[in-house]
Amino acid sequence: MTSLSAPGPHPLPRPLLRGVVAVLLALVLVGCSAAAAGLNRYQNPDGRFAFLYPTGWTRVQVSDGPQLVFHDLINSDETLSLVISDVKADGDLADLGSAVAVGERLRRAVIAPEGSGRQAELLQAEERDQDGRTFYDLEYSVHLGDRDRHELATVVVDRGRLYTFAASTNEIRWGKVKDLFHQVVTSFTLLV
Repeated sequence: MTSLSAPGPHPLPRPLLRGVVAVLLALVLVGCSAAAAGLNRYQNPDGRFAFLYPTGWTRVQVSDGPQLVFHDLINSDETLSLVISDVKADGDLADLGSAVAVGERLRRAVIAPEGSGRQAELLQAEERDQDGRTFYDLEYSVHLGDRDRHELATVVVDRGRLYTFAASTNEIRWGKVKDLFHQVVTSFTLLV
């Protein structure tokens, strides 16, 4: 007996199907890792926080300064720093003020304090929510006597601590590294 119905789709031979699946899987994995290409992950030993930093950067020890500092081996004036300060134990970031208010306070007290010879302008201040936590993302233009710099920072409060994570470079390189710096600064996350 002959069937008059249209033939169904012809299945691909199994070896060809495996090859197609392997190629698709490879493309997905390459696409996922491209966003973090050239970045390494740092997680502090107690597992409290983590962030990404560029490949080719190294951690340096400093005294009487930030808890963590990384800098580029080639452009040594490009830096990442993390400052951890104590704040009211039961407070949150909003208790310190709006993004603009906190950004201005950071500008006056840390980036360009009176008598430092530096001038700074807060260019942008935005609030961002990540994993149920509020972050303030800040952007500054900084003038030092003989050169101009650009700085990005993010701040977050957790368990009585204010975390200020910042990336800085000279203004000449800003156009080349701004996307990378945005990715690095916004990668800062609290893990507990």
